[in-house]
Amino acid sequence: MTKHGMTKNSARMMYLLIALIVVVLDRWTKHVVAQRISLYSHIQIIPGFFRLTHTENTGAAFSLFADSPAPWKTVLLIGFSVIALAVVSILLWKNNHAHMVTGIGLSLIMGGALGNLWDRVARGRVVDFLLFYVKRYQWPVFNLADSAIVVGAGLLVIEILFTKTHGEGPSS
Repeated sequence: MTKHGMTKNSARMMYLLIALIVVVLDRWTKHVVAQRISLYSHIQIIPGFFRLTHTENTGAAFSLFADSPAPWKTVLLIGFSVIALAVVSILLWKNNHAHMVTGIGLSLIMGGALGNLWDRVARGRVVDFLLFYVKRYQWPVFNLADSAIVVGAGLLVIEILFTKTHGEGPSS
């Protein structure tokens, strides 16, 4: 048992459960949007600020590279996702679990990456539907998987910036 009362295996199971919950919620929300909102239509939620908009993105997160006509784009994005998932999985497996924020951040990234990879492999595009805007300024349309990746990355940045290392000397 660690000082936090959690074994390495129970921590790993918790992190995998977080990733699984992200994938399930991502799949479900994308399915509901695809079933209930026709492509390029929207439902106003908060006038002047937020609406659900059914779009399909062939690019990366937040429509990066979506306009690129390159035929290898989808293969490249799938390859990048697989490599990122491998790196995150290794980091999660090796996480010493003293840093729970790191584990949760990596789990969110893993779940988000799996959710978007699923779409990309199955259909060559990702369903996006969350649109925030003010007047004519808008954030690119995104989905729950993108949100999980951003929140997970944010947790890792916070952990890096604000966690003091306990052993300032060389590692043993």
